[in-house]
Amino acid sequence: AQLAESGGGLAQSGGSLKLSCAASGFRFSDFCMGWFRQAPGKERERVALSMRGGSSWYADTVKGRFTISRDDYKRILFLQMNSLKADDTAIYTCAADLSTDSWHTCSNSWSVWGQGTQVTVSS
Repeated sequence: AQLAESGGGLAQSGGSLKLSCAASGFRFSDFCMGWFRQAPGKERERVALSMRGGSSWYADTVKGRFTISRDDYKRILFLQMNSLKADDTAIYTCAADLSTDSWHTCSNSWSVWGQGTQVTVSS
């Protein structure tokens, strides 16, 4: 199983970026997928989750600004980031929770991780 992120880069405060995460080696549609981020000197933060069946979850820090989505046919996870702030600067990584295939559920047991993509927001 593998994940590969793309779409990071530099954006101005108030701008937008869209991240993609291409999955291979597992039945993408059956599992919960998530986006995480880690800024320098800070702990990794769970940003957004996309569950089998369409449910989603967002951290309070991004709610209303970020949207997680998935294309189960193409096996791609997305993160649309709008109204970006300097505090959003971090390495963003996608992950797969392969421990459960239950609907509308994440067990938060993340067994597959991508390599990460840098997002930098200039103020």
